[in-house]
Amino acid sequence: MSQTARTRPEGSRIVLSEAYDTALLDLDGVVYAGGHAIAHAVESLGTARSGGMHLAYVTNNALRTPDAVAGHLTELGIPTGAADVITSAQAAARLVSEQVPAGARVLVIGGEGLRVALKERGLEPVESADDGPVAVVQGYGGPDMAWGRFAEACFAIARGVPWFASNTDLTIPSARGIAPGNGAAVEVVRIATGAEPQVAGKPLPPMHRETILRTGAERPLVVGDRLDTDIEGAFNGEVDSLLVLTGVTDGAQLLAAPPEHRPTYVDADLRGMLTGQPEVTPVEGGFGCGGWTAAVRGQELVLDGEGDAMDGLRALCAAAWTEAGDGKCTLDGEKALSRLGL
Repeated sequence: MSQTARTRPEGSRIVLSEAYDTALLDLDGVVYAGGHAIAHAVESLGTARSGGMHLAYVTNNALRTPDAVAGHLTELGIPTGAADVITSAQAAARLVSEQVPAGARVLVIGGEGLRVALKERGLEPVESADDGPVAVVQGYGGPDMAWGRFAEACFAIARGVPWFASNTDLTIPSARGIAPGNGAAVEVVRIATGAEPQVAGKPLPPMHRETILRTGAERPLVVGDRLDTDIEGAFNGEVDSLLVLTGVTDGAQLLAAPPEHRPTYVDADLRGMLTGQPEVTPVEGGFGCGGWTAAVRGQELVLDGEGDAMDGLRALCAAAWTEAGDGKCTLDGEKALSRLGL
């Protein structure tokens, strides 16, 4: 994928699950929500897998171990082995291991996923700043994380040891709504210490490197629902991406996306992996896709025609992104999106 500003979603005459050898799939908002499978996810992933596509699940959540994640997916009807799950805890553990001596003690502010990942790299997790850690690694520890854990991190960082974070997502989806994520907890430690952590998770390069090392993907397709982690991570890794609208991103956010947040492809859900993607083409006064034409009139995005809502959204993306260039589109697209039910 080129690092120049994308001005429209791309088309593909080849079914995506055949055009790419590996799908690097986000979990929350893509495969499941609130622990339950998202509509069409199980069937779509099964079809892609049976057609020869390798499925790998890439998550910024450092709480659960790969074994636990794989078990959950298998229970949902998506047979998965632990080797096909890549977590930000693993990326963080590799980052730490490259900067501290073998067998070193590392203070863990987080859950079991981090402890297992550190042990996998030959490091010793410890619980207190008084245990002689040579580094601090912080990851999401669940909603019941004790406040004293943040104090332990601060004590160790004040003594000069390096600080690592699995990710800095400010929020995390839950069955009851949006909850504070690891990024919110990282801010607590940052404010108290004035320090800055080295961050491993999406959208930064350590996570992409970990994913490629573990999957061996040669033609990967990142599949996600978040512009600021999944799509930006694909942009940073210079690989193609598919945004699905089953999670946090809505049509307005997509139209306003700056270059690093513009996906290669857009579709409603994971069924988009099992099809080609329609071309978006310049037409007189705008851009066309399917039965729709999108254009800029004054300070507004307008949409004419009829047909599949996703085609209309793709055409609107082309109009918005072309107008924005290297920036962020500020045109009003509310009426056009409402025509699509988005």
